[in-house]
Amino acid sequence: MSRHLEIVAAEGPLPVWTALRIEAQEAAANEPGLASLLNATILAHHDLASALSYQVARKLGDQEMRAMSVREMADQAYASDPSLLAKVEADLRAVIERDPACRGYLQPFLFFKGFQALQTHRIAHWLWTENRPTLAFHFQSRMSELFQVDIHPGARFGSGVFMDHATGIVVGETAQVGDDVSMLHGVTLGGTGAERGDRHPKIMRGVLLGAGAKVLGNVTIGEYAKVASGSVVLKDVPPGCTAAGVPARLVNCPACSEPARTMDHTLPREVYEDYVI
Repeated sequence: MSRHLEIVAAEGPLPVWTALRIEAQEAAANEPGLASLLNATILAHHDLASALSYQVARKLGDQEMRAMSVREMADQAYASDPSLLAKVEADLRAVIERDPACRGYLQPFLFFKGFQALQTHRIAHWLWTENRPTLAFHFQSRMSELFQVDIHPGARFGSGVFMDHATGIVVGETAQVGDDVSMLHGVTLGGTGAERGDRHPKIMRGVLLGAGAKVLGNVTIGEYAKVASGSVVLKDVPPGCTAAGVPARLVNCPACSEPARTMDHTLPREVYEDYVI
């Protein structure tokens, strides 16, 4: 057990930045070959914003937009909107809370592309709201190339969002994802045609979207609902319910109380055969 996790067990959670530094120090001591990386990405920085802007720049910089320019853009976003950093901390906590394979903050910060793609989107969305769409689309394009995650910069995400594995996630322009949502690889929050305007799903607080789930159109998935893996949802799902199948049907109302936190993908026996959604 790491010293960070020992402190959590004995005294309660540490601040995210403090815990991340402890983990980086331990990792640098245990793996000298990675000490330079850990120093550059975490230990050389004075706060989470500085470290994350460096990490985002290290990942996204290319011939068209050098890492230094990417970092300046990230720094501007964090300075302009402090709520972004609160969301970053909530996202990191969500990974530890919901991913049993995660051993601390260091893993998602350095290695988990779901977390990194989400932080890239948060910067792209800030650019979108600042009426800088061309640069926002550049960040979206780099995110798609690097992480195989395609989120339109106009999409709105709450805090404490967990994208597990993340490969193949697609989110449309007018989609909204609430606080404490969890989604797995292959999730699509898309439209149903070439219509304009508000045309994408609204995912409320605490929803769990299983691997390969497709939610299409301007529909609402109610709070603490669950969409089973591989399902196709075309109509609203009431709060606390589970939807499964193609086309999806309600298979349980209510489902477990907080599916996004428990990551409970199991389905009950009872099926509401007449309720096709």
